[in-house]
Amino acid sequence: MWHADDCQSNLLFIFLAQSGWCMNRDIIMNHLDEENTLQLKGKVALVTGGSGGIGRAIVRKLARAGADIVVHYRNNKAHADDLVKALTKEGNAAYAIRADFSTEKGCSELFAEANELSGGVSLLVNNAAVRTVAPYMEIDSDSLNEMMAANLNAPFHLIQIFAGQLPEGRHGAVVNIGSIEGNLPAKSHIHYSISKSGLEMLSRAVALELGSQNIRINTVSPGLINREGLELDWPDGVKRWKETVPLSRLGEGNDVANAVLFLLSDQAAWITGQNLVVDGGMSVCPAW
Repeated sequence: MWHADDCQSNLLFIFLAQSGWCMNRDIIMNHLDEENTLQLKGKVALVTGGSGGIGRAIVRKLARAGADIVVHYRNNKAHADDLVKALTKEGNAAYAIRADFSTEKGCSELFAEANELSGGVSLLVNNAAVRTVAPYMEIDSDSLNEMMAANLNAPFHLIQIFAGQLPEGRHGAVVNIGSIEGNLPAKSHIHYSISKSGLEMLSRAVALELGSQNIRINTVSPGLINREGLELDWPDGVKRWKETVPLSRLGEGNDVANAVLFLLSDQAAWITGQNLVVDGGMSVCPAW
């Protein structure tokens, strides 16, 4: 039997298979599929807040890895529908579902529809979040409750529902999208920082309880991620970031998506309860 231990061997396998020189083409191609373990064929991924920004990059990345996709959105139906059309054209099964996470009922209805359309969700990315800015002394109960409902309560309930609907014996994986502000608070972001700190602990605590059910839970915590108009909206902040961060640039949605794909894939089969920081090295910089 052929064995490939490096990239050159894999290229040889491809050449032999495509040229017809080897009669065992199926063996060779199966070997290549086994080597490419950063793939999600046969799995269904639900990405909350998947219609734009980081969520859209995650959806694109998981679809390219072979997953069928459920795109959750709250307000931006047009973007969600356009994304689903593009994914369908590329050969993925894809669905857009609206849901409001302000109540547990909204979380339950999302999963019920997602499972009915897709046949069963096996991967969950809790990306949807609220982020408002206000000094601590001006944050009222309504603002605090809205932040916690979206950023912490909703993932809590979605993971519960996800674990409850996963067939016995099937492996599942969850990635919660946190933030470096969960460990490095910023002024006027206090309620956001609290919610993201809680989300990281949620990942760790739930990983402890659900590991025996073959469900892995991890967090990806991004730093400052580029978006359209960011440098115009916050020129001083972007300048300071680039001057300070060791890798000298803003993050991109694809940087976060790469981390999410890794943690959902079989490459991370023995990783759970961890927080993968994607910030260009900002979190190692001294604060003085």
